[in-house]
Amino acid sequence: MKSVCILTLGAMFAVGAAFADEPAPKGKDTVAEKPLPAKIEAFKSEDRTSEGSVTVAGSRIDYQAVAGTLVVHPKGWDDAAKTTDKESSKEDQQNRNRPDGASSEQNPTAEASMFYVAYFKKGAAAEARPVTFLFNGGPGSSTVWLHMGAFGPKRVVTADDTHSPAAPYAIVNNDQSLLDASDLVFVDAPGTGFSRISGKDKEKAFYGVDADAYAFAEFITAFLSKYGRWNSPKFLFGESYGTTRSAALINLLETDRHVDFNGVILLSQILNFDVSANGPQLNPGVNLPYQLALPTYAATAWYHHKVPGSPRDLPGFLEQVEHFAMTDYAQALQAGATLDPAQRDVVAAKLHDYTGLSVEYIKKADLRINSGEFEKNLQDDSDTTTGRLDTRFSGPTMDPLSKEADYDPQTAAIGSAYVSAFNDYVRKALQYGDNKIYKPMIPLWRTWNYQHQPPDFPRPLRQIANVMPDLAWAMKYNPNLKVQLNAGYFDLATPFYEGI
Repeated sequence: MKSVCILTLGAMFAVGAAFADEPAPKGKDTVAEKPLPAKIEAFKSEDRTSEGSVTVAGSRIDYQAVAGTLVVHPKGWDDAAKTTDKESSKEDQQNRNRPDGASSEQNPTAEASMFYVAYFKKGAAAEARPVTFLFNGGPGSSTVWLHMGAFGPKRVVTADDTHSPAAPYAIVNNDQSLLDASDLVFVDAPGTGFSRISGKDKEKAFYGVDADAYAFAEFITAFLSKYGRWNSPKFLFGESYGTTRSAALINLLETDRHVDFNGVILLSQILNFDVSANGPQLNPGVNLPYQLALPTYAATAWYHHKVPGSPRDLPGFLEQVEHFAMTDYAQALQAGATLDPAQRDVVAAKLHDYTGLSVEYIKKADLRINSGEFEKNLQDDSDTTTGRLDTRFSGPTMDPLSKEADYDPQTAAIGSAYVSAFNDYVRKALQYGDNKIYKPMIPLWRTWNYQHQPPDFPRPLRQIANVMPDLAWAMKYNPNLKVQLNAGYFDLATPFYEGI
């Protein structure tokens, strides 16, 4: 359920290149006049209102739905400033003269139009009615997955662990919706879904751990003002990278905006990227990712009948794996090249018993298998690749000779259903989206700025993000803040043992 179209200027550059080498007409001034930059078209907030109902636990809930956008700005924006074209040109010239080429933070011109769908229970008093802000992660993912697959009033029906057939898709009442307990606000991150970014250095202004958290803080405070919800109980619900966002965001809301929240709900959490199983080989000497991923490998191997003996008690089996991961396996990894060959054989045999991978492969991998390698090799005997976001899914292997998985069968299996269903639902039921393109995912993970400035530290750290201090700071700042962790056995993007 996790969950990434960039509009290019290639055509414009091609036109410019076509005339670049043509000689200037004789007898005329050959100094080309530099074209003025296009005037930035400011975004405008908009909304569309509709009505609906959902039945949860046998009770009907009538609601008002609002699909719309709110405009937010990056840090340094002054809502009282009115920059003239002359002043803007002067500022642009000053920026060009700066050694780093960066924009001035006194009055940044970048802005984002953030899309949301809010569901309000009819007849409920705002002060007594909680409001929950929900978002997926990526980074670069819209929130279509939580919206249409988990907690919105409608959901799309998909196959359990196989590729769902093509359209038509069924959109049904979601009896698991959270609307019985809270009003819901599904938010698309800048640039995803119907959200858009614009202006000078717009990617730098919004595509990073701290910039992203700031944009969401801007959105939430604007939403509270627009809909009169400042005095409502308030919750955050983040999934995957959305948990990273939640940790940074809750600290920002409480310490910088003085807005206490009642709770933070983390689903498939990743707060410290040093423990990610996606590429631990790039961080040699840090073995914890292999240990934390092992229980998920074991659960997955058990599901696909690759565990010798096929134990019936999965929780009990995983307790054994967790103990091994933090004791004998940890010691073996720490020993490195000094590990006794006999002990190496014992550990490799145990890893085979828990993961289903061959002893030969495990030894060749030096007892260290990352998530992509596990996905590719678990069912390699049948040229089958195992899913990543949900390892119960499988799909044909793209390249039998590849070292790691080439794609995620789970995303391939359900992506069309979610995106197609939402595009139909948002336009017909929510009456929003005419002449607009919904971007379920945009490719940001390679260019995302993972540097993060922890609480009470003067500058961003030059290292991969770790927002655990932010969450801890927020919990100390607000001792009443409740935090709930949720994880799944079959999630290899954010293994459940990371959160225990």
